[in-house]
Amino acid sequence: MTAEREIIDTADVVADPVAERTHRWGFGAFLFVFAVFVLTAVLIGAIVGIFAPNARASATVVVIGTMVPPLLAAAVALLLTKLRGNGPRIDLRWSMRREDIRTGFKWGLIGLICTTFAAFVWTNVVGEENAQSAIGALVDNQQMPVAPAIAMFVFVWLIGPVCEEIIYRGLLWGALERLKWGRWAVFWLTTVIFAVSHLEPLRTLLLLVIAIPIGLARLFSGRLGASIIAHQVNNFLPALAVLLVALGAMPA
Repeated sequence: MTAEREIIDTADVVADPVAERTHRWGFGAFLFVFAVFVLTAVLIGAIVGIFAPNARASATVVVIGTMVPPLLAAAVALLLTKLRGNGPRIDLRWSMRREDIRTGFKWGLIGLICTTFAAFVWTNVVGEENAQSAIGALVDNQQMPVAPAIAMFVFVWLIGPVCEEIIYRGLLWGALERLKWGRWAVFWLTTVIFAVSHLEPLRTLLLLVIAIPIGLARLFSGRLGASIIAHQVNNFLPALAVLLVALGAMPA
């Protein structure tokens, strides 16, 4: 029974983060998933532009445009691990154990403090309008009904981080490990790609600060669950701000 338990634990966690990879997907899988994300966002934008070229996006459109691209991209990433690997549990090092939650909360709180300070400094340097996130810009001066506002809050806080971690510190991380990159090189490269791929040039440096503690949670735990928790903790205050702005309870 003990030996069997050890085998399960090894398959679940794979303690060595640079252990030999047995899956058949690599960096091309990440590029394909990122293309799915970008093309879905472009397609939704194009459809809105065709049917309502001069109208301000409705709350429903904002919610769909925010949620669908990352959800679809993450679903494709999970499917790739099933079709060309061993599934997300092994290939992406996906677990949610007590130590993952503890590690995630620790790095998430560190990230929350660093991000809050960095956002304050960055806003004073570039101005409040330029420091605003893409999602913040969507709800800027646009009061939403309660249901879409809560949906945005839940997505930014809990669901969005899961999608992004699957893509960046799951799929991309595993692809770079498969290329025999060292663990610190994988950490830094995924951190930089995470920041740059948000396609918000004025916020790239701020996104780097946000990404570092999340990546460290993945690096030191060797598992995806810790970085998911860290990302969710880090996103709580921004998600709350989006909710309050969307409800008109706080100025943009």
